[in-house]
Amino acid sequence: MLESKFEKQLIRELEREYPGAVVLKNNANMLQGFPDRLILFKNRWAAFDAKAFEYASHQPNQDYYIDLLNSMSYAKFVYPENKELFLDELQLALRPKRGSRLLKR
Repeated sequence: MLESKFEKQLIRELEREYPGAVVLKNNANMLQGFPDRLILFKNRWAAFDAKAFEYASHQPNQDYYIDLLNSMSYAKFVYPENKELFLDELQLALRPKRGSRLLKR
C-alpha cells in the first residue's frame, strides 16, 4: 500500500474515533524531520509520521523528533504492521490524566 493511501485511511479512522479532533499536516520545509502529522484532542496532543511499511526509510532528524515529542506527550512512526498498537497507545496518550478534573474547578 502506498504511504499516502495508508495515511489517508488512518486519518479518517482517527477523525471517527476522536470526534472534534484536529489532525494537522506539518510543513516539512519549516523543520526538517518533524513528524508529518499532529493530532490535537481536547487538552491533549500526539504526533505521528505514517510510513508505507516498517522498514521504510527515515529522513534526517525524524528519529530525533519522534523521540523528543514522545518524551513530551506521544509520538510514533506508524505503518500497517503496527497500526493497532499505535491506536491502542494513542488512546492512552489522549485520555485525560487522573486528577485532571480537579484542575477545572
